[in-house]
Amino acid sequence: MIIPKDLIQILRSAKFVTALTGAGVSKESGIPTFREAQTGLWARYDPMELATPLAFKKNPKLVWKWYQWRRELISNAEPNPGHYALTELELRVPKFTLITQNIDGFHKQAGSKNIIELHGNINRNKCFDEGIMVDSWKDNDAIPPHCPNCGGLIRPDVVWFGENLPSVVINDAIHAAQTAEVFFSIGTSTLVHPAASLPIYAMNGGAIVVEINPDETPISQKVHYAIREPSGKVLPHLIQQVWNV
Repeated sequence: MIIPKDLIQILRSAKFVTALTGAGVSKESGIPTFREAQTGLWARYDPMELATPLAFKKNPKLVWKWYQWRRELISNAEPNPGHYALTELELRVPKFTLITQNIDGFHKQAGSKNIIELHGNINRNKCFDEGIMVDSWKDNDAIPPHCPNCGGLIRPDVVWFGENLPSVVINDAIHAAQTAEVFFSIGTSTLVHPAASLPIYAMNGGAIVVEINPDETPISQKVHYAIREPSGKVLPHLIQQVWNV
């Protein structure tokens, strides 16, 4: 694999680097994308009909069990070389921000520190009524369990359809995009907003934008570099080429 020499030089001198990761990165770990995840007992359900506040209100037990199934999928997988390469990248530049659309927590597991989780984290839970984080609850076999503070139902700490991203989260992500010298768009379709706007914010801020994705996306013709390979293959090679590690 050939990494453009000018990109290597740009990265060696860059002080502010931001990366956005999407479902393609998790897919390389064996995690099906959101719309591919319906198999077996769940094949007859539309995920967009399960991942909404209305669905949870209507049938909280069904939604909780679906997320438990998804958690099991994630627990049987692990970070891939792309995740670890991003951890290494963070160690090599003075300021690095990792923005992810993924909810599996693999970036943290791989060792990344400065992470903005746009859509939450499936490994965390919160109270549906109060929105406060819940780490433990009384184990009485209730499905879903109940909040120990108010007695309300507990839900996964993920952003559902029909919900807005927390303002502090999206504002931090936009700032990281606007101030980047180099911006990576990795394994994301750039179709889901507001994440899809982040590469544009980066371009408008003067960043060199690098897309790593086996498939073309709506921004492919606008980026400075487009590498049509999986991130688990590209990123370790990129780190080795830039920093000889």
